[in-house]
Amino acid sequence: MIQHSFSMSVLQDQLDEITANTRHLVQQERLAVGERAVAELFETGIEDRILPVGELAPDFELNDATGRLVRSQDMLALGPLVIKFFRGRWCPYCTTELEAWRDLYGKLREHDALLVAVTPQTERQSDFMCGRHGLPFPVLSDPGNAVAERFGLVYSVPEYHRAYYRSILVNIPFVNGDESWCLPIPATYVIAKDHKVLFAEAHADYRVRPEPDDALHVAIAPHVR
Repeated sequence: MIQHSFSMSVLQDQLDEITANTRHLVQQERLAVGERAVAELFETGIEDRILPVGELAPDFELNDATGRLVRSQDMLALGPLVIKFFRGRWCPYCTTELEAWRDLYGKLREHDALLVAVTPQTERQSDFMCGRHGLPFPVLSDPGNAVAERFGLVYSVPEYHRAYYRSILVNIPFVNGDESWCLPIPATYVIAKDHKVLFAEAHADYRVRPEPDDALHVAIAPHVR
């Protein structure tokens, strides 16, 4: 489900710059591998199968980067919850997006809303990433993408794309702690205290992300609290 953005494309401008730099530095035949993977994933219709607005979000319990168990029910008891699913710390698009949320986190908390980021990477990987990028919100490890699967976000990286990742030293099995080569498509959700999904956006193209302001406005709307 795709919702139209009504804020300035501040984040997307940064992501487009990453894409432009990559196209300038990487050989065309290598770029074609990623383009093929994105096109094939889009053709599966995965965007149309994500948990949509109006449905109830599933409860979950996951460990944060320090090994502390975090429960969605506990967070929703305090206020609306933004859930940011991302691929891993190896993805520059993901870290750029999380830094944008880092800069908005204070405003989110001022309105009693919360934010968690969910990733298949191990706790150790998340701990390293939190320190490097100064993330103030919990980064939760989702082993085997079990929670992401319940939100309809998971896909398996095709073999030809796995070879490309190996060639650039992105060791996804090592980062995730399993051999599945499964990842979530990046997604942003806003969940109300009654567990209803208020905002849902996910893209098969990992280079495209919703503007944080769009989800923020939903999360801090007076009727949501």
